[in-house]
Amino acid sequence: MNRDAKTQSALIALARTRRMQRALAHAYLHRGEPMPTLRSSLGYMTSTACVTDEPATPPRLDDERAHRMTVLGVARAEGVVYVVEELGEGEAPVAYRLWLCGPRQGHLVPIHAWYEHSEDPEEIRARLAAIAPTLEPAMATTAEAWMLSTRIVQRRALRVAGPSACSDLPIRKFALQLQVEPVSGHGPSGKTTVTAFLRPQAQLADVWALAGGEAVARVTYTGIPSGLGLSKDTVVLLTPATSLD
Repeated sequence: MNRDAKTQSALIALARTRRMQRALAHAYLHRGEPMPTLRSSLGYMTSTACVTDEPATPPRLDDERAHRMTVLGVARAEGVVYVVEELGEGEAPVAYRLWLCGPRQGHLVPIHAWYEHSEDPEEIRARLAAIAPTLEPAMATTAEAWMLSTRIVQRRALRVAGPSACSDLPIRKFALQLQVEPVSGHGPSGKTTVTAFLRPQAQLADVWALAGGEAVARVTYTGIPSGLGLSKDTVVLLTPATSLD
């Protein structure tokens, strides 16, 4: 008997059931609202473009031009997780604090003070190397234990200027809500909203477990409209349900 195959099938069936439950709950909550008309849907599809230069592809985790985020570590005394975003070769990385508690819980805030006087890549990397040994490490865990669901909160359009625009049509822009939940239904969860371009697609890439019972998920989506539409990362703080009360 292949226990792993049976477990995987059970988890997939549970994920489908939970998605159906959420869809029914959403339909019930919005039962009094008017249905979107076919004219408005077709108008958005025909008046905006999904591509800029060439037919675009979904976000790729191995794209060297993409902006990638990693978790540097946890500073419990500050109540934050330090996150680093790599922008490419020769570019200074962007350092963030992800707040674990307080009124800014779950907010990803750039450390602006580090860049006020200098944006030299070597200086920023030296700062990161200096604080890394003082941080509590985050342990990588199995991303398959969580599931990502997306919802379009708002649809707009963006005009791309310059040679990258292949036509006069603006490209599509979405306010995309990302929600990460445990497949088993028990464990930390969280959500955030990002600005996506071209297509409302996202992919759950990594999850790190923290010693305090929280977790941090890395989600990749199309967040850079230039060129073909490059992928970008965001991190989502996952907290136990009791901490959200």
